[in-house]
Amino acid sequence: MLDRRQWMAMALGAGAALQLRSRFALGAVRAPPIARPIPSSGERIPAIGLGSSATFRSVAESGEVVGLSAVLAGLAEGGGTVFDTAPSYGASEEVAGRLARELGLTKKLFWATKVNVAPRGGGADAAAARAQIEESFRRLGVETIDLIQVHNLGDVAVQLGILKELNAARRVRYIGVTSTSKEQYGELERVMREEPLDFIGVDYAVDNRGVEEAILPLAVMRGIAVMVYLPFGRTRLFLRAGERPLPGWAADFEAASWAQFFIKYVLGHPAVTVVTPATSKASHMADNLAGGAGRLPDEPMRRRMAAFVDALPKD
Repeated sequence: MLDRRQWMAMALGAGAALQLRSRFALGAVRAPPIARPIPSSGERIPAIGLGSSATFRSVAESGEVVGLSAVLAGLAEGGGTVFDTAPSYGASEEVAGRLARELGLTKKLFWATKVNVAPRGGGADAAAARAQIEESFRRLGVETIDLIQVHNLGDVAVQLGILKELNAARRVRYIGVTSTSKEQYGELERVMREEPLDFIGVDYAVDNRGVEEAILPLAVMRGIAVMVYLPFGRTRLFLRAGERPLPGWAADFEAASWAQFFIKYVLGHPAVTVVTPATSKASHMADNLAGGAGRLPDEPMRRRMAAFVDALPKD
């Protein structure tokens, strides 16, 4: 929990973030942001969102959250709405909820969080799962959460069952499951075939293409929206690219940075609904948003992009 001094600093940071909003509008995003439909409803959401693991989580836990105010303001000013978090992401859920209220963004964001409690006697404790979900409502400060997913396929029978109840009661608009482990892909496919999911969340990057084989085609067939995590392989892809310039042909799909190159590869797949890279820097938020605007690579270009990245050194 954050103390009074930290929240006072955060409030001052929120004011600074508001001053940044008009300047952000003059930044990297010029073309209208791409929006994709959620298959189960037809509702369109911006294709670039904001994740809150990794660096966002680290900064949130430090209490020095001025920069995160600018990131959230930049997300909204750049046309983004989707904010992805989880109770397991440390202080991220709480900090994001408080910052959004300071910035007047609570009702403008598409809130996506997760549920996964520690198992008891071989399965999830249903009472603990319900309590965790109620805490998410409190932290985000909303009566309805847009999306809750079962994190890492944790006891789907119990926890997805709870989400179905909340969805029927109209407290949760969309439900789903997530996995960022190849070892779970078989189970993920089974759940996708057997359960009425609105979303799945998966790891996907130009050098991590395993979901292209079965998961993404199945999502299209079943009408399930796809939220992508880790489009940069955390920092792996940036390390591989190093100081190399972009290939000249990246201009064909309007990529002006490596971040945009990596995002546009992922967004170029028609099954992908939204990409949620995590960041704690407003400049990176602007760069990421630019990856969700303008032209996207077609399938032959995506194969060329994958071959180019595969040829980069891994050390």
